[in-house]
Amino acid sequence: MEKILLNDGNEIPAVGFGVFRIPSDGSTYQAVLQALKAGYRHIDTAVAYFNEAEVGRAIADSGIDRKDIFVTSKLWLQDYGYEAAKKGLATSLKKLGLDYVDLYLLHQPYGDVEGAWEALEEGKSKGLIKSIGVSNMTPKLWQKFVPKFKTMPAVNQVEFNPYFQQTELRKLLAPADVKIEAWGPLGQGNSELFSEPIIKQLAEKYHKDAGQVILRFENQLGIIVLPKSTHATRIKSNLDLFDFELTDSEMATMTKLDKGHGSHNPDAPGVEEMLLSAFDVHEND
Repeated sequence: MEKILLNDGNEIPAVGFGVFRIPSDGSTYQAVLQALKAGYRHIDTAVAYFNEAEVGRAIADSGIDRKDIFVTSKLWLQDYGYEAAKKGLATSLKKLGLDYVDLYLLHQPYGDVEGAWEALEEGKSKGLIKSIGVSNMTPKLWQKFVPKFKTMPAVNQVEFNPYFQQTELRKLLAPADVKIEAWGPLGQGNSELFSEPIIKQLAEKYHKDAGQVILRFENQLGIIVLPKSTHATRIKSNLDLFDFELTDSEMATMTKLDKGHGSHNPDAPGVEEMLLSAFDVHEND
């Protein structure tokens, strides 16, 4: 597995397995086991996915050394603020059954972001977290919060796919070597994206499927990708990216697919209020 060096000196596998919207009815457990068997060594979950416990159980039952698996989770808005965030991290570790997480993110950029970030910095200093980062931060939100942080985030996990290439954000993050992680790297199954002529042509040329071409494009841009699937064949194929390389001209043509916007706009009016009241992540604690 190819790895990417973060700005804090830690390494992260270039491809991770996302478990967003996979139910905690045994489905997450089975999907993570399949992913680990297929060769994934990077699992991305969150308290707001309500499946941390199944992720942790699959890791424990996989037979793979803990140090060989990169685990990401995320703190939900409900646990923002310094004291609440410390408890939220402890809860995540308990559910995962782990002594530490490799990466812990602020899931949404609203509320007491600064207090929550201070708790993550403390968790890192205590060895409970290896790397810390943020998620869903637009350039506007980044400029609002990050200049107040003592520690630069290692990553910003945002929506990213060929239709939304986050050009402005990438320019902003590059000087501090902050890596972008892509949620929805396949456009959340957008049939229009998969039918793009250039993607179909490249798939035929390289004897790959459209999804592999898309993920390889993102990988060559230096983006950490987090494809999600519950199908064994797709789980395996999404990892099979490293035996071909797009040319500079092919990359340039793919770049032209950018529409400059995605399905989610964290800056939009009402998003903060909607997410703050979305659900209770501790209702079953």
